[in-house]
Amino acid sequence: MSIIQFSRLRKQYSGNYVLKGIDLQVDGGQIIGYIGPNGAGKSTTIKILTGIISDFEGDVNVLGMDIRKQPQEIKQRIGYIPEQAALYEVLTPLEYLDFVGKLYRLEEAVIEKKAWELLRLFELADKAETRMSSFSKGMRQKVLLISGLIHNPEIIFLDEPLSGLDANAVILVKEILAQLKQAGKTIFYSSHLMDVVEKISDRIIIISKGEVIADGTFEKLKASAHQGSLENIFTALTGDEQHQTTAGHFIDILKN
Repeated sequence: MSIIQFSRLRKQYSGNYVLKGIDLQVDGGQIIGYIGPNGAGKSTTIKILTGIISDFEGDVNVLGMDIRKQPQEIKQRIGYIPEQAALYEVLTPLEYLDFVGKLYRLEEAVIEKKAWELLRLFELADKAETRMSSFSKGMRQKVLLISGLIHNPEIIFLDEPLSGLDANAVILVKEILAQLKQAGKTIFYSSHLMDVVEKISDRIIIISKGEVIADGTFEKLKASAHQGSLENIFTALTGDEQHQTTAGHFIDILKN
């Protein structure tokens, strides 16, 4: 059964369409890699699916519900982890996670127990009661990751979730995502890190200029594009194959 479905999805800003009639269905229990160049419409898609953007054209259903008609019911059952979000830096991680947990109607004792245990796993237990204004980008991202998962959502939407994380944290997050999938969760993952998308995704969707230009497993995309890595496939399909020439010009300028 499709757990995410949208048809004829269009979105414009001042007459400029950033999404141009996308039709997609996503089955449960998969990791979906959603990639594209800057400005392709990736973040806009995720913000529509999570109910953040409501003025769009077309139909969008999440967990069998219309995102326009039942946004609050959907938000209770999904998790959203953006690259950047307001963390209320005057709060400590414990205070912030308590605030988020209560939004999801978790009991205070459950929130406190989960928060301490999850912060410990991300090596932040010693900072649990420290104001986040002093945190690095990576530390803040760890708190964001926890806040998006603390209520055990059915679908997790991630938009560049590994931004700022150290190598050990990246490995941990990749393993967490793999085990979430094994537990039957659905993960909608947008990132510029092609190697990560290639390794963890059951299905890869490439969007360019507001339209889906490729959709399938990595092996299927590799066979159709006759390219070795996802990075090469992406470059071939999006039509931006000037990287080597541009890099050469860059080096030439440095030398002069």
